[in-house]
Amino acid sequence: MASLPQRRMATRRARLSRWLVALAGVGLALGLVISGPARSLEQVGAPAPVHSAVGAVGSTASRPPEASHEPSPSAASPSTAPPSGAPGPRAASPTAPVASARPPRTSDRFATPEIRGALQARLDDLRERYAIPGISVTIIFPDGTRWVGSSGLADVKAGREVTPTTKFAVGSVSKTFTAALIMALEEGGKVALDATVPTYLPELAIDPAITVRQLLDHTSGLNDFFFHRRIDKALLSSPARRWDPAESLTYVGKPYFKPGRGWHYSNTNYLVLGMLAERAGGAPLSDQLHERFLGPLGLTETSYQPSDEPADPLAHGYRFDSPGRTARPIDLSDGSGIAPFTSVVTAAAGAGGIASNSQDLAVWTRQLYGGHVLEPGSLRAMILDAASTARFRPRLPYGLGVQLIDFAGEPSLGHTGRLLGFRSLIRHLPRSGMSIAVLTNQSRTDPGIVGRSLMAIALGSIRRCPCPEPR
Repeated sequence: MASLPQRRMATRRARLSRWLVALAGVGLALGLVISGPARSLEQVGAPAPVHSAVGAVGSTASRPPEASHEPSPSAASPSTAPPSGAPGPRAASPTAPVASARPPRTSDRFATPEIRGALQARLDDLRERYAIPGISVTIIFPDGTRWVGSSGLADVKAGREVTPTTKFAVGSVSKTFTAALIMALEEGGKVALDATVPTYLPELAIDPAITVRQLLDHTSGLNDFFFHRRIDKALLSSPARRWDPAESLTYVGKPYFKPGRGWHYSNTNYLVLGMLAERAGGAPLSDQLHERFLGPLGLTETSYQPSDEPADPLAHGYRFDSPGRTARPIDLSDGSGIAPFTSVVTAAAGAGGIASNSQDLAVWTRQLYGGHVLEPGSLRAMILDAASTARFRPRLPYGLGVQLIDFAGEPSLGHTGRLLGFRSLIRHLPRSGMSIAVLTNQSRTDPGIVGRSLMAIALGSIRRCPCPEPR
C-alpha cells in the first residue's frame, strides 16, 4: 500500500494533469501545446503571508506583499544600452500588440436583471457578514458584459461610500504587471529569462547565480525583506517618508536556500525585478507600465502610486483592534493620497505599487490571460513554469508571476494581493471565459470567499443560458 506522502503526491499530479488538460482544451486563445510530467495545481490558499508594518502598533495582520518606489539613483538608474552580456533585439520576435480595451457591453444575455440583483444582494450580505469596511467587484462575462458591484465605505470616518470608480491599493496583484513587463522586455530582446541578475544589476549584493526566471517564480531563495524583525518599526515611525529599493534591500536576511533549490514567496524577488526592468527598459517603471499596458488598454484608473499623481477617489485601508464583527476599524491613511501609507508602498517597489479600481483590474485580467497582451509563447511560458515549481510543493501552484488554482469549480489564472489594510484578487477562468476582480480595504478576510460566492452565481447564469456557446 502506498504511503500517505505517496498518495498525496499522486493526488497532486492528478489534479495538475486535469488542470493542464482543461487549459489545453480551451486553448487560452493561444494554441497551447501542453506536455511533460503532470504535477499538482491544487488550490492551496493564498501566497505566503506577508506581514506589513504591524508590530509597533500591535496589529495582527500579516506582512504586506507589495509596493513601489521612486527609482533609486544608485541601484536602479536606467540605462539606454543593454548591459554587457545581455541579449540584443530579436527582429523576428516583436512585442505582441496590446489589444485596446473595449467599452463595457450592456447586453442582458448572461447578466440579466435577475442575476445582477442576486449578485448585489450577495455582495451586500457578505460584506456585512464579514464586517468588511468597503468592497468593489467587477465580473466580465464571456460576451464582454460587465457587472460592477460596490458595497460599504471607502472612508469610514467621513461616511464616504465605495463607488464603481473607487480605487484601492491592490497589493501583490501588482506583480502581474511587473511580470508582464519582464516578459515583454524578453520579447523585445532586452531581457533573457535564464540570464543571471548581475548581467543587468552588477552592483547588487545577491547570489550571482540567481536568474531572472528564479525571481519571477520565487525559486531564487532571496529572503523577504518585509519579514525583517526591524522593518515594522522603521516603516511605522515615519509613515509619510519615501523609501527607495536600495534601502529596502538592506533588510534582506539570510537566503532561504540556494538558487533553484526550493520555492518561497518573497517580495524581494519583485523588488529586484522592478529595478531590473528599469535598467533593461531604460525608463522608470511607471513610464514603461503606462506606455506598454495602461495606455493601450485604456486603464485610465490604474496608477503606480510611488511616482504617479495620487489616486482619486481612493479608499482608506483599515486594520482592527480586536477580532470579531464589532471590532473598531483603525484608519491607516497618512493623508498623502497613497494607500495604505507612503513608507510601506514605496518600500516594496515593483512588488506592489499599483492602485486601481475593480473595473480596470478585471479588464487587465481578461486581456492578459486571454492572450491579448503578450505573445502566445510568453503567456504559455508563464503558465507552464508552474509544472517546474510544483516539485518544490509551493503553498499554491505558481508560474512566472501567475497563480494557477481552482476557482468556483474551474481552473483559473490570476493573483492575490495583501497589503496592510487591503486584500484583493483577480481571476480569469479560461474554460468559461469569465474574469473577476475583488478589492477590499481590510486585510483580515480572504476576498476569495466573496469572489467564489459571486462567481458561482455568475457561472450559473451561463449554464442556464439557452443561447449558443459564448465565443
